[in-house]
Amino acid sequence: MKELLRSNDLVEISWVMALLSDAHIPARILDSNSSVIEGSIGAIPRRIVVDDENLVEARRMLIEAGEAHILKS
Repeated sequence: MKELLRSNDLVEISWVMALLSDAHIPARILDSNSSVIEGSIGAIPRRIVVDDENLVEARRMLIEAGEAHILKS
């Protein structure tokens, strides 16, 4: 699994997960529980990860959607 992005923005995470789902790219959200435990200060962002073989396609989709700024470098 490779990290696609990190974010504390639940709307952004939901949108990206929907985009990936529509493209039949399996993805997981990591650190959801840790993020909730630490409270609302945003110290632990949630991460979206995809299978290694899907990383290039997932990044391409987000770039084409005008969301390159949210990608992990």
